[in-house]
Amino acid sequence: MVLVRLLLFMALAAIGVALLLWLVTRDGRYLRFIGLTLKFTVIVLVAMLLWFAAERLLAPVLAPLV
Repeated sequence: MVLVRLLLFMALAAIGVALLLWLVTRDGRYLRFIGLTLKFTVIVLVAMLLWFAAERLLAPVLAPLV
């Protein structure tokens, strides 16, 4: 869960800086960067949470095999 929090913090910091830069310069590249960062963050978060869920569900099944 530390990785999830770290990812969220870093993504929010990057989005905040890009939003501030966009407000100052009105350059569309920053909005595109915000969109790509959001998309990448959501994809990685969903993958990590699915991994945690699979680990939680499969641990009792696979534990007797070890």
